[in-house]
Amino acid sequence: MSQPHIVATVTTEDAVAPSQARGTWRTLCKRGDLVANSGVVAWLDGVQIALFHLPDTPQGELLFALQNKDPQSGANVIGRGIVGHLKGALVIASPLYKQHFRLEDGSCLEDPQQQLEVWPARLQGDLVEILIAP
Repeated sequence: MSQPHIVATVTTEDAVAPSQARGTWRTLCKRGDLVANSGVVAWLDGVQIALFHLPDTPQGELLFALQNKDPQSGANVIGRGIVGHLKGALVIASPLYKQHFRLEDGSCLEDPQQQLEVWPARLQGDLVEILIAP
């Protein structure tokens, strides 16, 4: 399997102003690096983060940031998964074992023992940012 398309590599030197003592917003990439209704992957301090941009939902434009490592296989493949709806939730289907993870909170619909780490994500003009806890 080929490597995911990495859109950006971010290190601690790229940190931006803290947000209300809840963490620090970190820039991962630019809006133009995102692929609508699909995933791309960015590095943050050695961790792969899968970003999913859904520009045309009934709720408006949405952006999600989840760990790229599949908890069942250990492979960094979540960013290659298929975005969809299942049981009333927006999900990403892992490309290996096909388990479905909620984009909102990273929970697995088929196995509650599996969980993806998630980060709050936002678009700030042309920048894609995630909130890193202190």
